[in-house]
Amino acid sequence: MSNNKSLSAIEQLNRDKVLKPLIKQLGVLKQKKGKDVYLSLCRSIVSQQLSIKAADTIWNRYVQLFKDQYPGPQEVIDLDIEQMRKSGLSYQKAGYLKNIAVFALKSGFDHQVLKKLSDEELIQHLVTIKGVGKWTAEMVLMFTMGRTDVLPLDDLGIQQGMTRLYGLKGEKLKLKKQMSLVAENWRPYRSLACLYIWRYKDAGY
Repeated sequence: MSNNKSLSAIEQLNRDKVLKPLIKQLGVLKQKKGKDVYLSLCRSIVSQQLSIKAADTIWNRYVQLFKDQYPGPQEVIDLDIEQMRKSGLSYQKAGYLKNIAVFALKSGFDHQVLKKLSDEELIQHLVTIKGVGKWTAEMVLMFTMGRTDVLPLDDLGIQQGMTRLYGLKGEKLKLKKQMSLVAENWRPYRSLACLYIWRYKDAGY
């Protein structure tokens, strides 16, 4: 996100009376992006349902199994699943990583191709991989593709943060509808708003 877009985003989000003091307290946050969708998907799979510390430990052990510490698709396919398990991966996650590797070789993750897809098209493309759900795809959109208007309604941190900040009373589908309504005021910068919600939640304000 360029500096001009960041300023525009902050101005937009400051119109939200709940977010405005939070932005003042936390300062200007910036949305980072990369280009390696394949690696981002792999890391997301490893991180599922784990603390950051545990996920980092397993990931670091996992990449040590590969030359240059990069789990290339063909190398992942060729690696015995029991070897993958020694890094701390479950059988299920090891299988998912192999699925991503197969997809990478068959369909590829060309950044120039993927960036032409809309957010919804990109999500639908990624969730065809067994093991990659909507939340994982949304994280890739936000943190690898740099998409600015993603709202991960299934993210527990976003649910808890918005419930606390906005006094939402709903549950499940009703809660998601309430979240979507609140987040309409953030368009087209819902991704950045979520960064503030996560930071608020993690800081325990």
